[in-house]
Amino acid sequence: MNIDEKYLFRCIELGKNALGSAAPNPMVGCVIVYNDKIIGEGFTSPFGGPHAEVNAIHSVKDQSLLQKATLYVTLEPCSHYGKTPPCADLIIEKGIPNIVIGLKDPHEKVAGQGIQKLKDAGKNVVYGILEEECREHHKRFLTFIEKKRPYIILKWAETYDGFLAPDPQMRSKNPEPYWITGIPARQLVHKWRAEEQAILVGTKTVLMDNPSLTVRDWKGKNPIRVIIDKDLKLSATAAVFNDDAKVLVLTNKKTTATKANLTYLTLDFSTPLVPQILKALHLQNITSLIVEGGAKTLEQFITEDLWDEARIFTGNTVFKSGIAAPKITGKLMFAQNLETDSLTILYND
Repeated sequence: MNIDEKYLFRCIELGKNALGSAAPNPMVGCVIVYNDKIIGEGFTSPFGGPHAEVNAIHSVKDQSLLQKATLYVTLEPCSHYGKTPPCADLIIEKGIPNIVIGLKDPHEKVAGQGIQKLKDAGKNVVYGILEEECREHHKRFLTFIEKKRPYIILKWAETYDGFLAPDPQMRSKNPEPYWITGIPARQLVHKWRAEEQAILVGTKTVLMDNPSLTVRDWKGKNPIRVIIDKDLKLSATAAVFNDDAKVLVLTNKKTTATKANLTYLTLDFSTPLVPQILKALHLQNITSLIVEGGAKTLEQFITEDLWDEARIFTGNTVFKSGIAAPKITGKLMFAQNLETDSLTILYND
């Protein structure tokens, strides 16, 4: 590992602090180094706040050292005015002579212009360092920009014998929740919800489970709740319609919202639904999405091959009959045991 890679790895670590709060902005990490010592660090503030470079520059106690320093950043500094001024302008203003960048920003408003602006100002700019690692780190943002859709995470829990839910007759006899996994797994799911921008379920999941789809067992921001409700059959008293988070309802009806946190999006349910959903969410500026179910909804994403990760819990519960879990293949990225449960994470290769 060379010195540039060392400091860019630190940038990636820092950037992870912005997971769940920076979106739809990328979760950038930045360090400033003088004489082989980190003198400033920063990561992207919650959306609308300062970018990583600004936070890192402002964290440097002796600002005179900036004129002899190297700034490391996971993504090309912006060169345009958005909610904040261009980071490239601030770097130039502060006289930082050396800039090392992990990844060019593919956003049409940047796309090499930040690098060019820095070079035109006489700065020594190096980019493409740890490019693969930076792409992995920025996978949500890059998917949104390059594929014009959110980064998609499929998530479900299945029993040891391969079921998502028990037979409806079991539910009618005993309507209590049928937990497949234990507390550690459920807490991890709430952590994931806090990290992603939106979460999606179908009509049946709301009718059968009445989920809140919020973050309760973890500290963090509630995701936007996306509900498929073709014929608007769900009750307004369902937990997903409470005031805890924003709600997007996908329907074939034309209707107007009755609450400030509720938006209806009209889709054509006679044609493939998943591409329409992703286009609609892209227009809503949603960069990442957890699909939590049910079986039909998950199968649609798998059939259309529109998914990036699948996070699958397997419990030691046995139902013997019920709603079968989806079948999926992908590249194994991670496997872990959580008490009596196991977690497998696949990437779509």
